[in-house]
Amino acid sequence: MTISESLLDKAALCRMLGSPEFPLLSKEGDIIIGGAFSIHTQITKPLLSFTDPPKRLICSRFNFREFRFVQTMIFAIEQINNSTSLLPNISIGYKIFDSCGSTVSATRAAMALMNGQERTLGKNCSSKSSISHFATCACLSNRREYSSFFRTIPSDYHQSRALAKLVKHFGWTWVGTVRSDNDYGNNGMATFIKAAGQEGVCIEYSEAISRTYPQSQAARVVRVIRNGSARVLVAFLSHVEMDMLLEEAMKQNLTGVQWVGSESWITAGHLATKRHLDILIGSLGFTIRKSKIPGLREFLLQVNPSQNPQNSLLREFWETTFGCSFQSSLDGQSQGRQCSGSERLDDVDNTFTDVSELRISNNVYKAVYAVAHAMHNMLNCTVKQLHSTGVVTISSSITYMNDVFLSDSAECSRCSLEYWSNEDRSLCVAKAVEFLSFEETMGTLLTALSLFGASLTLVVSIVFFQFRDTPLVKASNSELSFLLLFSLTLCFLCSLTFIGRPSDWSCMLRHTAFGITFALCISCILAKTVAVLIAFRATGPKNTVPQCSALLQRASVLSCTTLQVIVCVLWLTLAPPFPHKNTAHATEKIILECNLGSVIGFWAVLGYIGILAVLCFLLAFLARKLPDNFNEAKFITFSMLIFCAVWITFIPAYVSSPGKFTVAVEIFAILASSFGLLFCIFAPKCYIILLKPERNTKKHMLGRNNAISL
Repeated sequence: MTISESLLDKAALCRMLGSPEFPLLSKEGDIIIGGAFSIHTQITKPLLSFTDPPKRLICSRFNFREFRFVQTMIFAIEQINNSTSLLPNISIGYKIFDSCGSTVSATRAAMALMNGQERTLGKNCSSKSSISHFATCACLSNRREYSSFFRTIPSDYHQSRALAKLVKHFGWTWVGTVRSDNDYGNNGMATFIKAAGQEGVCIEYSEAISRTYPQSQAARVVRVIRNGSARVLVAFLSHVEMDMLLEEAMKQNLTGVQWVGSESWITAGHLATKRHLDILIGSLGFTIRKSKIPGLREFLLQVNPSQNPQNSLLREFWETTFGCSFQSSLDGQSQGRQCSGSERLDDVDNTFTDVSELRISNNVYKAVYAVAHAMHNMLNCTVKQLHSTGVVTISSSITYMNDVFLSDSAECSRCSLEYWSNEDRSLCVAKAVEFLSFEETMGTLLTALSLFGASLTLVVSIVFFQFRDTPLVKASNSELSFLLLFSLTLCFLCSLTFIGRPSDWSCMLRHTAFGITFALCISCILAKTVAVLIAFRATGPKNTVPQCSALLQRASVLSCTTLQVIVCVLWLTLAPPFPHKNTAHATEKIILECNLGSVIGFWAVLGYIGILAVLCFLLAFLARKLPDNFNEAKFITFSMLIFCAVWITFIPAYVSSPGKFTVAVEIFAILASSFGLLFCIFAPKCYIILLKPERNTKKHMLGRNNAISL
């Protein structure tokens, strides 16, 4: 528990009886952050007297969830120590104590954090600050009494009132209540009862239990619930008291009750089991916002007793996790299964390794960073005003704390890059995140154009398939035509990968998909162009193209496309694109974009397509005046002219466009070039096939010059 500053001010000096408390985990540093967590949930209290010094408390029943909080704190500290921008050249250490879920033990831990191992407690410890990750009691919102006490979790005042509205929303106007008999439960339930009365909800009974009470008290409370007429139970309990009540409810087969819970237990993973299904099914409550902490799981899986072989806590964690022992009996025989230390946490599924729903862990993470930023600002400002002199307590759920509001400050501090000052310059608010989404007008329009282009290409494919035996389709090299239509469909669809919130996969997919599909498309056109030249270089007017030409065309398309695939694979392997929050372009918003990873990779992909397009244009230009009534080279020339013009124009527009308009420019270039290829190459053919069938004859295809069929 946090010691009230008003009490410290009244006592000039306090002398501690008995031995001082020592941290279970510690690391030296220029700045020490202290932590108190309920690493164990059961405590054996010694008999206390006023004649003998108090004996040490014995803690048991290892808590994996709280140990994850411990490691999250260490993880955040290690991140900050490795940072070059936050507290550079300053190391952060830590001292972590076990509160054992007990007020007595938590008090000893708080005293040790404030006063070290000294036996005399002086006034100077009142200058220390605390930041809590799990203390929700509204009682700590009193800024006069707890002026240097902060938290990264909302006050229960809001949760209690919300629970009353939730109960009223479902029409439950006759309810029973049970609470933890401590500040958390008593204050939270008092606010709920007051708010429930305002909502027209009546309370049948209000019971209290505590982890320090005998089990008979929990049994009595369950009997009250069973005998009551209310079928809705609001349980404002910490997870330890909830465990006690639930065990007794199972013994007495308590069913048919609608549970409404507080945030302490409503998302507890160990309660969501088949064993508790009959009792807790349908439970409702409000949860703490969950988040993701990149890299945390990998850090947790590295925890091993070998990190500090002398540390008993790490050995206990390992033994409890794997059901083994590092100890041996006096006769040399192992006590149960012997721990090797090489067991793998990857194979374990418990609340320590489970990072699927990081709620409290995220509050621990934020608390550490809050301390680091505060110290960083203090050390970089001329006015050194901070509620801390180095040691900051990150307390566990038995320590209840206040909301953080730093108003009427003596100095101003700059908001972090992802935040923006409000109009009053009194609060940092999150910046708007900008990216090209499907919901906005521009995104919707580009999506519609992309789908329209793909659909139109499919229609052309159907027309060509229906008239595949006609001279015009045969003369157009039907195999390459169908492959070209397929690649054009992919070109239209690949533009969709540029729309939506950038992610790791979408960033890697959008540029590589674009590069490969367009390489396939231009390769097909190049093969068609070469086929035209080969056809008209035949030895005689009635000669046909050599039999091996079809095989050569396939080989050329495959080889040209494969080369682009190799370039993309190298790009993704060496320096792949990734999501990036751009805060430099605009101060009032964050532009979420795809960082290219390797600029060389991007321009290599684009440049290769450009080389194929220029080569195709030159060859088609040379063949544009070859004598036949349907000179495909002429249409290829126009298509390549449009293609090159679009992408030459794209480069300066891409470089100069801001934010999401950069993506829009790239999508427009993809769609414009795709439509250009589709219309220039296939529109004249579809015109003859559908509207001028009299021209779709072999005689007309050969014309008076007896052109060779392609």
